[in-house]
Amino acid sequence: MADLKRTGLFDLHGSLGGKMVPFAGYEMPVQYGSGVLKEHLHCREAAALFDVGHMGQIILRPKSGKIEDACLALEKLVPADILSLAEGRQRYAMFTNADGGILDDLMVAHRRDHLFLVVNASMKDADLSLLKDGLGDICTVEMIEDRGLIALQGPWAEAGLDSVVRGPASMRFMDVGVFAHAGSDIWVSRSGYSGEDGFEISVPNELISDFVERLLHHADVEMAGLGARDSLRLEAGLCLYGSDIDPTTSPIEASLTWAIQKSRRPGGDRAGGFPGYDRVSNELESGPPRKRVGLLPNGRAPMRAGTEIFTSDTDTIPIGKVTSGAFGPSIERPMSMGYVATEHSDLNTVLWGDVRGKRLPVTVSKLPFRSTNYRT
Repeated sequence: MADLKRTGLFDLHGSLGGKMVPFAGYEMPVQYGSGVLKEHLHCREAAALFDVGHMGQIILRPKSGKIEDACLALEKLVPADILSLAEGRQRYAMFTNADGGILDDLMVAHRRDHLFLVVNASMKDADLSLLKDGLGDICTVEMIEDRGLIALQGPWAEAGLDSVVRGPASMRFMDVGVFAHAGSDIWVSRSGYSGEDGFEISVPNELISDFVERLLHHADVEMAGLGARDSLRLEAGLCLYGSDIDPTTSPIEASLTWAIQKSRRPGGDRAGGFPGYDRVSNELESGPPRKRVGLLPNGRAPMRAGTEIFTSDTDTIPIGKVTSGAFGPSIERPMSMGYVATEHSDLNTVLWGDVRGKRLPVTVSKLPFRSTNYRT
């Protein structure tokens, strides 16, 4: 633990009883005293506050002063349509490699004269190098080191944030904005990783502990850790980089086709131009060999990441594998996501998972496992 980094909320986590574990090079709270299950349910019923300060915050600023140049430059690295992204809005995107695999997934926000990116903690140094190498002649690329990042999620997130900062309550899902607080700017997006309404909030390091303590004064806001964050995102059918998507996984087989807008697909006015376009376009036209699907074990035993999937209880050749699995506190049953051969990916198909040498039935299910509650 001595070599791990710490966020600006490290001392606060200790005072609140956070159980710290290594995660993506940081000491992060996996849970607090109430435990993962209660933290999960509190997010669904009220509001949970997560420290996500380990994630990377990056600004792309066009050297020409024209935001369109930054948008078109970023499109060289991602299959998303960045040019059409309106000011004050945010969009999900992916960095792809030459083989059409996913190097990382990220959020991209249009903030008038620059783009603001939030990338995964484990990949932020690699992403920074990728951006500098690929776009450095067009944009200045800056990793923001003096701000923390928190996520306030749940049906009472709006009320909790409104008790501290006026203005964000009027935002819609995937809006972004800058608001004044204690003489500084806080950067807010109405988004998150839980399937609930909520906000991600970037706060200067010198203010973040006080800011979080003010939020916690609201009766409905409680801290939550990585454990609840993982079960929440899995119920919401959201991918975890390094588990459900990685450099071998294409956006199409990951069921992320919705994140490739028509303008970047074959026949679009800016089709291609990103790494791996040949594979992506071929899979868009002919379909991928495998697909990411929801999987509901028919019993009470969880099917964790790495569980091999078969077409029967006697077959010896697997047709898929679980990439994420846990108990879903809100749906009150085990749940998994994974990849199966496309011909076995239809909803309600019964397959078999090998759990410690025993074959157990599992049913292909729609995603998300629980309906999302975004503010649209």
